[in-house]
Amino acid sequence: MPASALKILSVIPPMTQVNTPYPSTAYLTGFLRSRGVDAVQEDLALALVLRLFSPVGLRDIGQCIEALPPQQRSPRVQAFDTQFARYLATVGPVVAFLQGRDPSIGHRIAGRNFLPEGSRFEPLDAYVDDEGGDPLAWAFGALGVTDRARHFATLYLDDIADALREAVDARFEFVRYAESLAQSQASFDPLAQALAAPETLVDRTLRELTEDALTCHVPRVVLLSAPFPGNVYGAFRIAQAIKARDPAIVTVLGGGFANTELRELSEPRVFDHFDYVTLDDGERPLLALLEHLRGKRPRERLVRTFLRVDGVVRYVDAGEPDIPFAEAGTPTWDGLPLDRYLSLLDMLNPMHRLWSDARWNKLTVAHGCYWKKCSFCDVSLDYISRYEALAAATLADRIEAIIAETGQTGFHFVDEAAPPKALKALADELRRRNRAISWWTNIRFEKSFTPELCAELADAGCIAVSGGLEVASDRLLKLMQKGVSVAQVARVTRGFSEAGVLVHAYLMYGFPTQTVQDTVDALEYVRQLFAAGCIQSGFFHRFACSVHAPVGLHPERYGVTLKPLPPGSFARNDVGFIDPTGVDHDALGQALNKALYNYMHGLGLDQDVRGWFAGRVPKTTVPRHFIERALRG
Repeated sequence: MPASALKILSVIPPMTQVNTPYPSTAYLTGFLRSRGVDAVQEDLALALVLRLFSPVGLRDIGQCIEALPPQQRSPRVQAFDTQFARYLATVGPVVAFLQGRDPSIGHRIAGRNFLPEGSRFEPLDAYVDDEGGDPLAWAFGALGVTDRARHFATLYLDDIADALREAVDARFEFVRYAESLAQSQASFDPLAQALAAPETLVDRTLRELTEDALTCHVPRVVLLSAPFPGNVYGAFRIAQAIKARDPAIVTVLGGGFANTELRELSEPRVFDHFDYVTLDDGERPLLALLEHLRGKRPRERLVRTFLRVDGVVRYVDAGEPDIPFAEAGTPTWDGLPLDRYLSLLDMLNPMHRLWSDARWNKLTVAHGCYWKKCSFCDVSLDYISRYEALAAATLADRIEAIIAETGQTGFHFVDEAAPPKALKALADELRRRNRAISWWTNIRFEKSFTPELCAELADAGCIAVSGGLEVASDRLLKLMQKGVSVAQVARVTRGFSEAGVLVHAYLMYGFPTQTVQDTVDALEYVRQLFAAGCIQSGFFHRFACSVHAPVGLHPERYGVTLKPLPPGSFARNDVGFIDPTGVDHDALGQALNKALYNYMHGLGLDQDVRGWFAGRVPKTTVPRHFIERALRG
């Protein structure tokens, strides 16, 4: 195959964020172009949402509802059908408003007399005060028309999504589409059965969008990046459509899902849809693969690549070094419809909204994690273990190139943990260039982030940080090898908050040997952190044991016994374990998330934490003024 014929199309499969492009295709497209490759990109996740949530898409949904017997229509579907004409009239203006193309309609949306309201609007009634005043004045005030309208418009889209899911495709989600078909699925059978089933409206729409992309670009190689289990079904459906259209088009699967779940892949049916599956950073494997397709490299010299040979899956790795991070080039968003992404507002919390509101240029400060010790993290894998820093001048050059291309100065640095030294160097470089940007990132709450550094980063454009407090327990933080203490987290987060930087805490429950007392105490620490203004947002994650993390590699060190992995030839990552404490963490998790939701809205901060739990739990052993004293110390 001649070099001129190797046009490469990189695709974002459904579903990812709808407010900003997932950065994998931008990185690969920028890199390939820097090497002289004809490379383009498409966001089929966004395209699918925009097609479904349009007058054309709503009419298709309406036809599916008409085909359902009345007894099979859920209350949500019936409510949607009853107000279908209003949905049809308003969906276009709502999407245009969320894209920033029609801001004036926001006044009508905010008035709550324009949009049909389904079950997603019911929680708003909880905010009505005794005097019958504005239920959301606490969140938006008198002037927040745009934010109020964006929140109502988001609830409106959620109502449509509920009807779509219950009448058309039960797997549909905005960010976790058909996730159960891929997450920790040792067997390929569920995914194979879904791919062989008759198309739903969502499947058919995705196939049509795929065919349109092929007609537009005429690629010879299509790269599909599946970062999460919720992208896998969509990626396979796209590959299926490609092979049906032209079997000669080479399809390649990569991304975070393959890197974590498919490292022991031996399922031949995967290769009915994909010609190759690559692991870890894609730059070096892709260069090797392109040389192979051009006839300049034998198959035996591929790099970190699975393929099927004579019906059997083979893994080939020539062991060539990765492309240095500094030479990976600048990502490009050329070809992605940056003016068509939806700025949603699903959570009123000011920090939490950053994940779904506005479009961010995603960029990486450093490759990998400079700490790489946390026992729950995949520290044995390349994306964590291979740490490479980047010169501040090079990073600033990339920032300026992206601003010149996109016209937007907001950045989300997507590091596992952005190094404080690198952030300080970047702040100094931005100041030297007199370059104004806004940015947010993930960090470790380590003591290097002094109040002085926090203020300096804020002055350089930092608006928010997120970091792992995990289980707020010094015993468990030590067992996790987090390298921080609760008191230290309090001081660091207060430093950022006092500098005007929003702080989000990643929290965890269900870690090995965590007791009910540990959980109650952790929630008390979290309550005090919110009450002291140290953190403004948080999220509790249920601990999952990965075969690539220290807990999965050395369970005896954490007092647990691993359960055997189920037999299978597909995904292998999460592994069950037996914890001798026998705690029902799922029941406790409901209380933790309920408490956290209220804390993020400023509610219940003076209440005893035991009140959030359904059953009887012990009194906290944490001194009531622990965080206050830690801040003074």
